[in-house]
Amino acid sequence: MAQSIEKKVLNRISDKNRGRVFTPSYFLDLGNRTAIDQALGRLVRSGTIRRLARGLYDYPEKHPTLGDLPANYERIAQALAGRDNLKIQPSGAYAANLLGLTEQVPAKIVFLTDGATRIVQVKNQQIVLKRTTPKNMATDGNISGLVIQALRYLGKNHIDEKVIGILKKRLKRDDKRQLMRDFRYAPAWIGAVFKLLQE
Repeated sequence: MAQSIEKKVLNRISDKNRGRVFTPSYFLDLGNRTAIDQALGRLVRSGTIRRLARGLYDYPEKHPTLGDLPANYERIAQALAGRDNLKIQPSGAYAANLLGLTEQVPAKIVFLTDGATRIVQVKNQQIVLKRTTPKNMATDGNISGLVIQALRYLGKNHIDEKVIGILKKRLKRDDKRQLMRDFRYAPAWIGAVFKLLQE
């Protein structure tokens, strides 16, 4: 029985592309929680999957020289948001980094969420799901949400020609249209930046 559950778990994992991050709840239709935990434990010991944190695993991407690559933060957050279908939105320094406005990857990766606040340590990286207001989550999954959070992080007094230039280069025409569609969700000063980006 245990072997067949392990095989089913392995089949489900290997059906997906490498880099996938998952929690035990992803497999609960295959067996009870204890059996799933045991199967995942055996797959970790065999080196097939990697345990990132308690109850959090990935099917690591492989590099010919470097070996297992680090897990993707976005995928970790998606797995943490899990089956509850929570929304997530990159925030703070991480949002600024994704847009090329800062080069440094922050030690704390923050995602806003409409669910409960959670903190997970993956090696030396802290991933935070931080509960926020419905208005802050209205633009989740849109480029406008990422830009709003990045600009918020930089602050009104640090938006200069360099920042505007990077964003103009980074954002496609459709992205700029999306900013204007989501104009009402941005604070007034960020709305003014949205207008500058249309020029």
